[in-house]
Amino acid sequence: MKAVFILNPHAGHNRRRPGLRQQLREFAATCAGGGRLEVTEGPGHARELARAAAQQGAEVVAAVGGDGTMNEVAQGLLGAPTALALVPCGSGNGLALHLRVPRSLPGALRLAIDPEATVREIDSGEVAGLPFFNAMGIGLDADISRRFNGLERRGLPAYIRAGWSAWRERRPVQCTLEVGAERHALAALLVSVLNSDQYGNNARIAPGAEVDDGALDLVAVTAPGVLGVARLLPRLFLGSLQSAPGVLRRSARRFALVRTAPGPLHTDGEVHAGPARLEVVVRPRSLRVLVPGLPGRVARPIDQAARSFALLIP
Repeated sequence: MKAVFILNPHAGHNRRRPGLRQQLREFAATCAGGGRLEVTEGPGHARELARAAAQQGAEVVAAVGGDGTMNEVAQGLLGAPTALALVPCGSGNGLALHLRVPRSLPGALRLAIDPEATVREIDSGEVAGLPFFNAMGIGLDADISRRFNGLERRGLPAYIRAGWSAWRERRPVQCTLEVGAERHALAALLVSVLNSDQYGNNARIAPGAEVDDGALDLVAVTAPGVLGVARLLPRLFLGSLQSAPGVLRRSARRFALVRTAPGPLHTDGEVHAGPARLEVVVRPRSLRVLVPGLPGRVARPIDQAARSFALLIP
């Protein structure tokens, strides 16, 4: 067995693709060693399927879903020689966009079996024992994630509506940031710690951040009022947020966020209850991910049948 495709049928655009399951099953059957399709049945199942596939010697495990599916599959592959392939079907797809994974289904599937694809070792983060691979946060972005995850219909317009609703009921996060010898008392709209440069949808909250530099990037937004936030939004998509007033940015291997009480946090868009003191640490180069081929990196071998099938995908 060389490749396993893990499909979350309820993620993002997958709900509107009734033929996707059969398409993936046929696609997987062309891979070397007779790859297979697995379909998730509930929370945590993707992690179990990915871990089992790695233990059984899979060369590649593909996450076909959104950021939550990516997180679960990646958890199952932490520290394993098996490579993660991203087939982004969610609303944000921040890690996939950062790694320049094709956004189209055919393009992402081609990459998963591409003989010129590169295996890149990337960092991961951990907060309160919860792994994350793109971003974690407290404050407004955690509240937006909570509201967005409860919606029947997803996508950028729905995310904007969830954001507006959360903004109207916002409450600043009172916390102390500890990074090295520094201490910062914050009343923040949000505090995010990122592995990549963006949330998703090319909203680059940490421009210049890299997934394999052995560090995480913290961004705290303290800009008050509607006008202050309105001034920040264009910068978010132009990649110049860090130079704006009311934005604090730090890069480090470890952070502590000390809140006045326990509360929610999100990891890659999934919301959890968290303690008052949040320890955030980087796990350097703990995950192997397929990315488009780069000069000077070794390509993966792949069977001719899978290569031929990839050429037939429109």
